[in-house]
Amino acid sequence: SKPVTVAGKILTSKYENPHVALTVQAPDKVWTVTLAPTSRMTNRGALAEMVKVGNDISAYGYPSTVEKDEMRAERITVDGKTVEMR
Repeated sequence: SKPVTVAGKILTSKYENPHVALTVQAPDKVWTVTLAPTSRMTNRGALAEMVKVGNDISAYGYPSTVEKDEMRAERITVDGKTVEMR
């Protein structure tokens, strides 16, 4: 119910359907970050290169009520570029 911001290095990146998924090393723990489907990512200019392993990312969204340390991103920022996921 309360949004969170997860920021850190991308540890893993799966750029595939049904949704792009990342793991991000935040200062306190590793988060699983669920992004948009690949078609929406591509349409908004968020190609696989943007969310590749090693990039720093900031993801704003909502924590899962089912899975611990997982969140659904509403928007991401990488290298100063912000992309809306929803």
